[in-house]
Amino acid sequence: MSNTKSKSMTKSDASRIQSAEAKANNGEVAKGSFAARAQSAAAKLNK
Repeated sequence: MSNTKSKSMTKSDASRIQSAEAKANNGEVAKGSFAARAQSAAAKLNK
């Protein structure tokens, strides 16, 4: 069993994920990718 606590995705978290993916893919973040879904989740949770 994991002992980690779950927390909401923040805009900062999503930005960091999206930046890393863009750097790895010549500036592109694919639609439906983990980074794109993270950004969407952060936007919904932090209204």
